[in-house]
Amino acid sequence: MPTYTDMTKCDGCGECVDICPSDIMHIDPVYRRSYNIEPNFCWECYSCVKACPRQAIDVRGYADFAPLGHKVRVLREKDKGTISWKIRYRDGRVKAFTFPIRTTRWGSIKGPADYDAPEAAELTSPLLAHEPTALMVDELPALAPAPK
Repeated sequence: MPTYTDMTKCDGCGECVDICPSDIMHIDPVYRRSYNIEPNFCWECYSCVKACPRQAIDVRGYADFAPLGHKVRVLREKDKGTISWKIRYRDGRVKAFTFPIRTTRWGSIKGPADYDAPEAAELTSPLLAHEPTALMVDELPALAPAPK
């Protein structure tokens, strides 16, 4: 279910732009509101929905389960640590879905700026930035090198 922005709720803060992994959430330069530039490329990860402090981002339901005339409303509940959405059908029926959005306390994950910059030699490492430190382990499990 690709995302779209409710322009009456968006304040143009850019949280959705910063977090979108496919770089499709943008801020309109004239109206200063976010919008999805290419819904077909939406990963449907709902990172923008989870990050939006104004709850201005909703989703378009697919026709196989939310036929013409439906409305999908997404709700991020930071205090409960959940994301939920309700589908309201034309005949008035409502279906609700709720899922956890984190396994850690909100605000407990350090951002990239909270870590020291990596050394130049680390750019050739197969590890991601700050692994295994960010994962709080001494070392990552690895396969033995292939015999030569």
